[in-house]
Amino acid sequence: MASQGTSQGTPQGTAPPARAGIVRIVAASLVGTTIEWYDFFLYGSAAALVFNSLFFPSSDPLVGTLLSFLTYAVGFAARPLGGVVFGHYGDRMGRKKLLVISLLMMGGATFAMGLLPTHATIGVGAPVLLTVLRLVQGFALGGEWGGAVLLVSEHGGDKSRGFWASWPQAGAPGGNLLATGVLALLAAVQSEEAFLAWGWRVPFLLSGVLVMIGLWIRISVTESPVFLEAQRKAEAAAAAGAQEKPPVVEVFRKSWREVLTAIGTRFGENISYYILTAFVLVYVTVHLDLPKSDALNAVLIGSAFHFVTIPLWGALSDRVGRRPVTIVGALGMAGWAFAFFTLIDSRSFPVIALAVTVGLLFHGAMYGPQAAFISELFDTKVRYSGASMGSQLASIIGGALAPIIAVELLKDYDSALPVALYMSAAAVVTAVTVHFARETRGRDLAADETADPAPAPAPQREGTVPLNS
Repeated sequence: MASQGTSQGTPQGTAPPARAGIVRIVAASLVGTTIEWYDFFLYGSAAALVFNSLFFPSSDPLVGTLLSFLTYAVGFAARPLGGVVFGHYGDRMGRKKLLVISLLMMGGATFAMGLLPTHATIGVGAPVLLTVLRLVQGFALGGEWGGAVLLVSEHGGDKSRGFWASWPQAGAPGGNLLATGVLALLAAVQSEEAFLAWGWRVPFLLSGVLVMIGLWIRISVTESPVFLEAQRKAEAAAAAGAQEKPPVVEVFRKSWREVLTAIGTRFGENISYYILTAFVLVYVTVHLDLPKSDALNAVLIGSAFHFVTIPLWGALSDRVGRRPVTIVGALGMAGWAFAFFTLIDSRSFPVIALAVTVGLLFHGAMYGPQAAFISELFDTKVRYSGASMGSQLASIIGGALAPIIAVELLKDYDSALPVALYMSAAAVVTAVTVHFARETRGRDLAADETADPAPAPAPQREGTVPLNS
């Protein structure tokens, strides 16, 4: 277990917060994260259902969908850059300020998507503009995840950090629930022609209202006390003439193993999530030729269960550890991948909903403890950078490519079996990574575990008198 040392002016361990204070911090992080994931997932759902025909028209529906998912992946490519930039300034200026900026960037890009002309209006300019806005989305989200989970983790006490830090994680299914719900509602009350003509724009424009609400809540929270203490020490060291390297340099110099651990931890979780929630829309509507409402409603039901159970998995990790809970979720997902497509092939809506829901429950076991686990891997002065870089690099090799690889496998083999094998192998990677990682439950986040040791005093020659005697 991590050391439980004390720092000057800070009691041993991170003190448990007043309940009203931590609830307010959690609410601010959860609302902001839900809105940002709403914006990000809205694009994924639209990529599967709308953008393939409006921005990437093609005679082959799967080709148009593949092109649509390529721009979807562009957003992931921008996330590590966002993680580096937001991480650097977040470790220097604080978590709160950068979270406000990320929320405004994400909301502005999503609102602008709702105003875009389509390919039929301006030709190739339409997908170009869509791609640029997707890059802005990815850049903003690259800084959001690390800041949101750290703000809660650093406010929460050592013994209940897994529970409190899992609530921002619930923002992912919360945002997906909101995005899929709005799209499902519009698809239910509109004709196909009306939805393609203008109805798809409504959820994107709605983002403007949601961002104002999230901004009002997020501005009201206080900065992390752990960060403020680390900032005080850094300022004192700078006044004494110490030279501090940029956080991103420190991460790769001292914490590269932790970055690799974070990547492996998120690898299977990322891939399985985007297959369960994004690729399934393509599989159900294009491959099985079922109504889009079946796919949307199945994801809607699964996301509701996902939202509720993520904090329960986080709380369980406070009792038994981050590693056991994550490994159960990863191995469960590795086996469920095969049952998942078998059940969906039944073409029965209740069975499809069951397949998605159980898959998301296994995903939640990986995702719930993840915020506390990754936060506890890094020291305060590089925590934003390290957590953001590890998680966002995983998003490129995991989530960004997952729908593209899955669509290509389906297109080449006309079977879901290769997709199930891909999904299962990714989950095994996460299980192996976490198995060999150290347990972090109970770590004092104020303790600096990777600080350079103080230089040893120069040896004194016999008969000399120390200068400070």
